[in-house]
Amino acid sequence: MSNEPAEAALSCSAKGCRAAAVWVLAWNNPKLHTPERRKTWLACEEHREYLGHFLGVRGFLKETVPLTEWQAREG
Repeated sequence: MSNEPAEAALSCSAKGCRAAAVWVLAWNNPKLHTPERRKTWLACEEHREYLGHFLGVRGFLKETVPLTEWQAREG
């Protein structure tokens, strides 16, 4: 038996939400980050649109992709 902790499930970034994440919202703040830099928020189905809108109205949202696709890209 391993003494290493089990990998924690990825949960939604919405305040107070503990649902499993299924989406990645990649964003950056052009006043703070270089154009190629991507910060990420995770979202469950329920909060994907809300979080996307929050980032979108500020001009921060760059892309929204399924978590499995993002993980495959990142290796």
